[in-house]
Amino acid sequence: MSRDIFLFASVFLASAVEGVEAVTIVLAAGLTRGWRSALVGVGAALILLTAIVATLGPALTVLPIDSLRLVVGGLLLVFGLQWLRKAILRASGFKPMHDEDAVFAEELAAARRAGREPDGIDGYGFTLAFKGVLLEGLEVAFIAVTFGANQHNVGLAAFAAGAAVVVVAVAGILVHAPLSNVPENTLKFAVGVMLTSFGMFWGAEGAGAHWPGDDAAIPGLIAFTLAISLGLVAALRRRHAQRHPPVPEAVSP
Repeated sequence: MSRDIFLFASVFLASAVEGVEAVTIVLAAGLTRGWRSALVGVGAALILLTAIVATLGPALTVLPIDSLRLVVGGLLLVFGLQWLRKAILRASGFKPMHDEDAVFAEELAAARRAGREPDGIDGYGFTLAFKGVLLEGLEVAFIAVTFGANQHNVGLAAFAAGAAVVVVAVAGILVHAPLSNVPENTLKFAVGVMLTSFGMFWGAEGAGAHWPGDDAAIPGLIAFTLAISLGLVAALRRRHAQRHPPVPEAVSP
């Protein structure tokens, strides 16, 4: 049961993060190039993603469980540490916070500069929406398939990913704007912690190690990873403050 809960939460959060980015791109394409072209691009990307998942999922489930856990654990560590590193740098001030409003404005400007095709499907709008959904969707598919295959519960992982995508898509439709109110940097921090923790857990199991308490070790790993990450944030914040001391305000005469 505990593995199912952590499986659902990890896949849902990771998928929500990628979904926010995909919806931002699709909204930019639809508002500037026309919704018909954007939605056709979304549909084409979803068809391709479905084919990839249908091919990749069964292939992973036939691998020996120890080999699968070792490979998946290593891959999750790569993804998790990458997300966690960026989240720590953002939280400590060494890297600018991710701004969906800025991304949205940049995509809008690029789409408007590209000009408008007179008839039929707009090629730029189609490509922009297709690329955004495909690239972000591939990360969602990878996480869902690897998590689900490793836990022999692809159905639950797929449901979590689908639920996250639906929630983000509905929110995007309702607000008709980038989801800048979603605390994406906080989500990325949390997802980085969870992916890193699962990567350590499954990678060690695949290598033949046995965790004390089996599944009960997962919350401990998450707490350990979170504590180390928050410690790094605090240390880097002090270093950032030393390198960039606040400028004293001028005293008016």
